[in-house]
Amino acid sequence: MTSGVATAKTRTAAVAVPASETLPWLLSALVVGLVLYYVIGIDQGATSLFGDSSVIHELVHDARHFLGFPCH
Repeated sequence: MTSGVATAKTRTAAVAVPASETLPWLLSALVVGLVLYYVIGIDQGATSLFGDSSVIHELVHDARHFLGFPCH
C-alpha cells in the first residue's frame, strides 16, 4: 500500500560562481550601505553634503535615535 507521498531523492550540486560575477554585487551593496550609513548616521543638517538644509536629518530623525546615533 502506498501513502501517496513521493520519496524521490534529489541532490543539488553546488555551483561555483566566479568572482567576476559577484564583485559588482558586492561593490554595489557596499556603496548602498555607505550611503545609508551617511544619510542615517552622519548627516547633521548644518554639516550636510546636501547644502545648509536639515531636510535629510529630519526625515531620518527617529531612525537615527532608534539605531543609537546621537544628533543633539
